[in-house]
Amino acid sequence: MTQQPDYELYGYWRTSATYRVRVALNLKGLKAQEHVVDIDKGENLSEAFLKINPLGAIPAFIDKGHAPLTQSLAILEFIDETHPAPPLLPADPHGRARVRAIAHMLAADTHPLITPRVRKYLTTTGGFDDAKLRGWLVHWFTVGLQAVERRLMEEPGTGAFCHGDQVTMADICLASITATMKAIKIPLPDVPTIAAIVARCEAMEAFAKADPMKQVGAPKAS
Repeated sequence: MTQQPDYELYGYWRTSATYRVRVALNLKGLKAQEHVVDIDKGENLSEAFLKINPLGAIPAFIDKGHAPLTQSLAILEFIDETHPAPPLLPADPHGRARVRAIAHMLAADTHPLITPRVRKYLTTTGGFDDAKLRGWLVHWFTVGLQAVERRLMEEPGTGAFCHGDQVTMADICLASITATMKAIKIPLPDVPTIAAIVARCEAMEAFAKADPMKQVGAPKAS
C-alpha cells in the first residue's frame, strides 16, 4: 500500500518561503502533497486560496484535521516541535535566540522587500522600470546578506553552519535567500562566510531536493 503524505503544502517553485518548508520536511524525513499556487497567474489571490490564507501569501501548510498554518518560520517551528529529530534549534536558550535572530534577519527583514507583490507594486504604482527594479533587488539582498555576514564572522557561535556544526533554522533561511537569488539571476555579494555555509547546505540531499529549479513549474534549463 502506498504511504499517504504526512501533510499538504501549498507553494510555488521559486519562493524562498516554500523552499524553507521543503528543506525542513526533507531533513525530518517527512512528505507533503504539494499543491502548486501560481503566483505569476494570481492564483494566490483566488477566492479558493484566500479561504486558506486571507493574506494570499504562500506557503500554507495543512496538518489534516487542523486549520491551515501560514508563515514559513511558524511552520518550521511546528515541524520541529512535532518531529524533534534532527533539531532545527539549539538546546540552550541563548543559542535558540541567536538562531531565531539570524533567521528573522533573512526571512523578516530581507525577504519581504523582494517578494513578488512588492515587485509588482514597484513596477506598477511605483513606476519602476526593469533597471530600477533590479537595483532595488540588488540593494536589499546586499544589505541583508552583508549584515548576516558580519554577525557570522564576528560571533563565536558560528561553526560549519550559522550556529555550530549542525543545520538549524538559520541555515534554512540563509539558503532560501541565496536559492531565490539564483532563480532570479541576482549575484551573491562578497560574503565568503555565507558562501561557504551555503555550499555545505547545498551539498546535502535535503537542500538539493528543495532546489527551486527542480520543482514543478520551474523553467527548463537552457
